[in-house]
Amino acid sequence: MASEMAEAIRQLTQDNGISEDSIISTIESTIKAAYKRKFGSSENCIVHFADDLSDVSVYSRKVIVDGVYDPVTEIELEDALKMSEECELGDEIDILIDPKNFDRSAVQTGKQTAHQFLSESHKDSLMAQYKDKVGEIIIGYYQRERNGNIYVDLGKVEGILPARYQSPRETYHKSDRIKALVVDVKKTSNGLQLVLSRTDPDFVRAIIELEVPEVYDKIIDIHKIVREAGYRTKIAVSSNREDVDPVGACVGLKGVRIQSIIRELEGEKIDILKWDEDYRSFIKNALSPAQVSGVVILDEEKRQALAVVPDDQLSLAIGKQGLNVRLANRLVDWNIDIKTEAQYEDYDQVLQQSRESVANLFNDDVDNEVLEIQNVSEIPGVDSRIANLLAENNILDIQSFMNAAENGSLTMIEGLSEEDIQNVSQLIDHTVEFVENDVETNNDESSVDTESEKTTEEEQKTDTESVQEESDTEVYECPECGAPVTIDMTECPKCHIGLSFEFEDEE
Repeated sequence: MASEMAEAIRQLTQDNGISEDSIISTIESTIKAAYKRKFGSSENCIVHFADDLSDVSVYSRKVIVDGVYDPVTEIELEDALKMSEECELGDEIDILIDPKNFDRSAVQTGKQTAHQFLSESHKDSLMAQYKDKVGEIIIGYYQRERNGNIYVDLGKVEGILPARYQSPRETYHKSDRIKALVVDVKKTSNGLQLVLSRTDPDFVRAIIELEVPEVYDKIIDIHKIVREAGYRTKIAVSSNREDVDPVGACVGLKGVRIQSIIRELEGEKIDILKWDEDYRSFIKNALSPAQVSGVVILDEEKRQALAVVPDDQLSLAIGKQGLNVRLANRLVDWNIDIKTEAQYEDYDQVLQQSRESVANLFNDDVDNEVLEIQNVSEIPGVDSRIANLLAENNILDIQSFMNAAENGSLTMIEGLSEEDIQNVSQLIDHTVEFVENDVETNNDESSVDTESEKTTEEEQKTDTESVQEESDTEVYECPECGAPVTIDMTECPKCHIGLSFEFEDEE
């Protein structure tokens, strides 16, 4: 009949899920810890188990010497011969030790070592058992509450439902059944602890998999779930088979399946809608339960869209405190603006007027005042980068650009491509009209230069007349720029050169 030790080993294996080898290793470590406490070292401690685990023996292995220096690891030849007549100097001999001779402190040390080892082994065993349960539904019972956190009895382990993972709709009492999602598994000083959640979107996904066999069998795919726990959840689904309606399968006959899910979520509203590759259709579906008249894509790159709804559907589309449209934004990953049909008509008229205003800027038939354009940077639609490159190379006005384009010098400018030159040329052709004056010019000079010269002469004439009107003194010309100056001036008002008047005395 097996001893009590063998029975205890089997009991530990069954109850705690610890392997027999781990328990044997724990007993060995415990005896060696007590041995070390007794003799100061456990290097020469030998532990031997019977084949049926009915008994365990402890030996002290010592070296046979002539003159003992360390009595823990050495033994005199004379003493060794008493145990075995075949002993010689240098041989090792195992001497049986009775563990009952260990003092109380040695035994206590062994117990602590065994307890710690068994505790860690138990945690490792539970970790191996529960680490794969992350993302799965688990059922437990309300045990206690502390600082808003609820502790759940899960049998072998303890679960914690933190306050941030609790739905605002739900309240619990002692021994209440709690179904939750395992989001993490961690070791604590008291054992293993499972972190639970009832607000995670994957909690809803797991419940649907339990209630809807088509989802579990991958006939229906859940593309995305967005949720405001306790208020509303939106689920986008699609079917891998043409003969299966994804929304109808999730709702169930007479709503049986969806009602079961809603009850588990304590009455939280759930919108199940069809996923669609087309942005407009998906956005329209995402705003369920509101009816959407149409969807306008404002900016596809920035993912901005406008949803148009009937007047009586506006509040439903937006939802209480904007919840419905906020969830729809997260579901489709677009920024959705909502307007009624009347608001959209006004909005469309404003857009149309803006388009017409922009078009009128480039319309040659409009009887508006013609703007005088001289520089390249003033041409509507010209790229500021191109204008800056031209300015850095002293090509400011339109005529200079055209001359440089004709002689091919524009291609020498670094950073200016043939496409850039062609774009500016096209803008000049479409927006600039050259006006020729009825004045004969030499060397085919442009009308722009003639106008510039006439303007300068007129300005000088005007300045001279103005000076004569303001003063009765004689008017002279500045030797530098030719501007009118008077004798009382110390510098030219135009070029600011210093003036000095010298007159010869009349004889």
